Amino acid sequence: MVLTHDAAREWIARWDRQQEGYLPDREERFTALIDAVEALGRPDPLVVDLGCGPGSLSARLVERLPGATVVPVDADPLLIGLGRAAYPHLRFVSLDLRTPGWAGSLGLDRPADAAVSTTALHWISASDLPKMYAELATVLRPGGLLLNGDHMETDDTAPAIARLERAVHERATERLFADGRPEDWRRWWDAVAADPAFAELNSARATAGADHHGSESPLLSSHVDALRDAGFTEIGCLWQRGDNRLLCAVRG
Repeated sequence: MVLTHDAAREWIARWDRQQEGYLPDREERFTALIDAVEALGRPDPLVVDLGCGPGSLSARLVERLPGATVVPVDADPLLIGLGRAAYPHLRFVSLDLRTPGWAGSLGLDRPADAAVSTTALHWISASDLPKMYAELATVLRPGGLLLNGDHMETDDTAPAIARLERAVHERATERLFADGRPEDWRRWWDAVAADPAFAELNSARATAGADHHGSESPLLSSHVDALRDAGFTEIGCLWQRGDNRLLCAVRG
């Protein structure tokens, strides 16, 4: 069986629903992120989508900003294969952000105006973050942005605030899904594994060892410190709901 365009779009819609089970404000965060890219003032921004998954954010970017060039990057063969089938107008790049030299393999024809990411960079360990952000700085123009939407926790220097941030997120989730939550992460992946159309991509994913669990860098401070060390001069949150944040950093 072949993964068709229509089937890929249906699987990505299903992906989006299961992601919303963890992120009740997901679309609001997408909107804030794309607003920030638009506010750069270029009709044709060059944007790199880090840890793009099946391309949910990249697709929304080009829909809102049709003059943009968006380069989606991920290391998971299955998610990239899904994105390529659903969005043939996007140039997906298969790269592991933890592998030195990844930035030079993007094939950019000019420095990027922004790098964006949603619910992805926490998979990178705190020890690998400084190297990844340092490489990212080499392909961003001066004044270019990193926009990273993710759960990023306040560290133990402010335990009461960290607890309240988690509580705000949990209560928002409970209100939205009072009648039951959507399919979760594991059930989505189990369904993909059972679909014959994904046989080749599942095999490639197993060979690549792309599966991951937990969060390697959940602390806001880990990202802020790594960005500062990489030469980003202004770092702050543009949008926040509990511990769900849109972190922005400006390249010096």
